[in-house]
Formats: sequence, C-alpha cells, structure tokens
Amino acid sequence: MDESAAKFFQAAIETPSPSGFEEPIQALVRDYISPFANDVRIDVHGNLIASTGGTDGPRLMYAGHCDQIGMLISYINDAGFVFAQTIGGWDPQQLIGQPMTIWTQQGPVPAVISRKPIHLLTPEERKKVVDLSDLWLDIGAADGKEASEQVSIGDPVTLALRYQPLMGELVSGPGMDNKTGMWAVMEALRRAQTAPQDLRCQLHSVSTVQEEIGLRGAKTAAGSVQPAVAIAVDVTHASDCPTIDKQKQGHISIGQGPVIFRGPNINTKVSQRLIELCEQYSIPFQLAAIGRATPNDANVLQVHGSGVATGLVAIPNRYMHSAVEVVSLSDIHNVAQLLAEFALALSAEDDFTPGL
Repeated sequence: MDESAAKFFQAAIETPSPSGFEEPIQALVRDYISPFANDVRIDVHGNLIASTGGTDGPRLMYAGHCDQIGMLISYINDAGFVFAQTIGGWDPQQLIGQPMTIWTQQGPVPAVISRKPIHLLTPEERKKVVDLSDLWLDIGAADGKEASEQVSIGDPVTLALRYQPLMGELVSGPGMDNKTGMWAVMEALRRAQTAPQDLRCQLHSVSTVQEEIGLRGAKTAAGSVQPAVAIAVDVTHASDCPTIDKQKQGHISIGQGPVIFRGPNINTKVSQRLIELCEQYSIPFQLAAIGRATPNDANVLQVHGSGVATGLVAIPNRYMHSAVEVVSLSDIHNVAQLLAEFALALSAEDDFTPGL
C-alpha cells in the first residue's frame, strides 16, 4: 500500500464522522484526493464527489459511505451527568464501560459511558439485557451548570477513536464500517488516474453521508452524478470467528480478498465483470449472495432514476458496530485495485442490459 494512502486510512479512522456530522472527515478526504481529481466538490447534503476522466464515455459512480454510528447529546441533568440517544444501530451492550468523545464546537470533550456496578445490580437486573436508558455519560462535571458550559444538546458523540494494529495485516478500531469503503473508492480513483492508460469513462468516486440512518447520501449523490453504472463499497460480516453460522452468513474470511455480491439487487453483468477482472489480474475474491434489497448504498443506487447497473463489493469485517471492528489491510488494498481495474476497463462499448 502506498505510504500516503496508508496514512490517509489511519487518519480517517481517527477522525469523527457520526451521521449528519461528517464535515471533519470530508475535509480530510478533500485534502487527500484533490491532487488526483479533475474536480472535487461537496454538495448541499455533505457528499464529497471526486471526478476524473474525460467528458465522453459512461458515467461510473463509486459510493463508499464515510459516516459512522454515534450518539447525540439529548439531556444534561442537575448533577452534571449527560444522556444521549443513538445515531444508527447500536447494541447497548457494546457501550458499557467505553471511553467516549463528545465533539463540541469548542473541541473534543472526553467522557466515559457506564451504568451502576455489578455489585449493586439486583438479581433481576443482572439477568436483564441493558437498555440505553440505563446508561449515561460522565465528563467529570461537578453539576449541571458546569456540564452545560462544556457540552450542548445536539453535540455528537463517538467511541474514543483509535487505530490499533494487530498481528499480520489486521487492524482494529471503531468506524471500519465504512471508512474502509470510503478509502477504497478514493484510492481507486487515485490508482486509475495515475495508471499508464487513459480512462474511457467518467469516474465519480463519492464519499457518501448518512448511510447509517437510511442510505440518504447515496440517494442524493446519484441524483447529482446520474450514473449509468455504480458500485457500492461497504463492509460485510466475516464469518471466520466463533459463534457465526456460516450456513446462514456464508463463508467469508478476513484476508481472503474482496467479497463480490450476487442477487436481485445486483446487475448480473456488473458482478460477472468484477469476477473476470479478479481472475485476469490475480486478485483474490470471495462470493456472497443476498436475495433481497441490500441494507447499504447499493439499494438506492440500483433504483435511481430509470435504473442503474449496480454492483456491490464488500470488505470482510469482524465485530461490526463495535469499538473493535477488525479488517485486513490486504483486503482494502485489493478492493481498491479491483475498482481501479473496473474503471480502466469500462468504455462506451459496454452494455449492462440483462440478456443483451
């Protein structure tokens, strides 16, 4: 992996981006990708669209959402304890005892989130799955007045952001869903732009927003880009750890390459082209199936306008929506390379109409 690209990836993991509060990470993306794009713009919704290639050829859109799940301050009590609602899909069990950061207009405020100790739980409470209402944020304030001087209603909250290398090529941290996909679509543009051959398509790599609360950014970005072909890049559940049922989730392993999805949400010719490119360029890949509309940006891309030839490439991820999401650097490298090759191979002669 290029050294500057590796630094960009780590910086992305360490930059906050709760849904609806993506400005810091979009500034990071803009600074990184601008030297390699003909045009970089941020739309009114907050999507960052980096474009390159000529004015001829099909319009190709890559979508990787940059937003992560988080929380939103909703109440400060008289004792100075802070309560929050969730942004996106949380398992409250994952939050107990976590270091957190509240991102205020004046800067970050450290916090911890917890509940009363196990020693003080009643037998009934010990058996009960914790509810979000049983948790609170503690910033160390003496009272509500002091807390209100530091944080405000509506301030976003994330887990304490950190990038933790593990053994081999594995790395861990919150927000791998889906800063990995965002990185891959931007890195694909950089690689395609700097390749020896010229692009024969119009490539638009989009760092989409608000995926975690309803695929909102991809929907509005597609309205701006008007793609003929689109590929969403997101994470998917790795099934190579204990307690995951491969019969239900498929056999997906970290470090074994991009996951190419097949199913009714996916254009059959797009998925086949992705498979053929992997075989041609010796890129390891895995297959996965989904028989319904996907719960990611591919969902809204496929049905935009009069229809878009849509693909879905995913990055295996252990422990999704937690503080310790784990991915492989080789996987995100191979996803970026696959997307670069797809863009370089695409031309006006391609027809993704089924059956033709």
